[in-house]
Amino acid sequence: MFCVVAAAVLASDKVTLQRVPDGGIQPQVVADGKGTVHLLYYNGDAKAGNLFYTKSSDDGKTFGEAIRVNSDPNSAIAVGNIRGAHIAIGKNGRVHVAWMGSDAAPQKGPKNEVGMLYTRLDDAGKAFEPQRNVIQQVYGLDGGGTVAADAQGNVYVLWHGGDPRKETERRVLVARSTDDGKTFQKETAPFAQNTGACGCCGMAAAADSKGNVYALYRSASGGTRDMYLIMSRDKGATFQGGKVADWRVATCPMSACSFTETVGGMLAGWETDGQVYFCRIDASLKPGKPIAAPGDGRGRKFPVMAETKSETILVWTEGMGWQMGGNVAWQVFDKDGKPTAEKGESRGVPEWSLVAVFPRSDGGFTILH
Repeated sequence: MFCVVAAAVLASDKVTLQRVPDGGIQPQVVADGKGTVHLLYYNGDAKAGNLFYTKSSDDGKTFGEAIRVNSDPNSAIAVGNIRGAHIAIGKNGRVHVAWMGSDAAPQKGPKNEVGMLYTRLDDAGKAFEPQRNVIQQVYGLDGGGTVAADAQGNVYVLWHGGDPRKETERRVLVARSTDDGKTFQKETAPFAQNTGACGCCGMAAAADSKGNVYALYRSASGGTRDMYLIMSRDKGATFQGGKVADWRVATCPMSACSFTETVGGMLAGWETDGQVYFCRIDASLKPGKPIAAPGDGRGRKFPVMAETKSETILVWTEGMGWQMGGNVAWQVFDKDGKPTAEKGESRGVPEWSLVAVFPRSDGGFTILH
């Protein structure tokens, strides 16, 4: 049985635009390299809705029947764009999902704090296990958390916690699992640098094929909201890294960031002062020179990337704000990081939503919005 997918729009021979199945929002997508596209999306009231997972084996032309991810109804949230769910593919292709709980979620902290919720696809691959709160010590969620997983069975749920009113004292936290998400250790703060964390900015994390773990977050210190890229070679026990972008701004920009692993290595994407950027992280785990989307960077947000053997696409939104939809825009770059003639923009990103992109087997890209 297949769910109905909204008709795709051919923006060019290279790029196809497609609405999320079932009118969903906040798509998160992973192409696993075996020809399967894994899609996570949100449906329902923005303050308390549901998450759904589906997959495609034909480059997104059709998606299988969607499975609800959250075991407790209406326990997810979409308000603010950056508090939604993240997806990772781990050992033997198992799907892992983590998200910030809604007020309707029964999993709460000792003072009724919302939890950082997690679930995984069951052994049969037919349903998701009952959701769990992985926070054991440090609450204070505001911006969304994230999840990463590797092929060896390590799973990482990351978030920033602490008093939202004292952003300079907030810390990036990680709860680690070494048994493919069956159990999690108590969370730790593995990055020693005292940067604070911007309370309502999103995070991103990823684990590469070698087991290295990466995270992006926005700091909050001394009137700045800088972007930090940190990396771990020891299964998330410790992280090293530093600032990749300065931004002197007093208030939270409610920004997002992203990763995607490619044949050429890990790509990291973020936004700064209305512009979007990406960089490649080389084999030594050092970030390369940031590459910006061409043109006037005003109101650009929520960057994501995908890559084929010869090209990279950067996709972002324009004109979005609180309870405001906007446009999706994109630029294709050649293997040297130079922009090609392949670029575009289109209306149609719903309020509270995001965009996602994946490479197709024909060498093109499909953007979900």
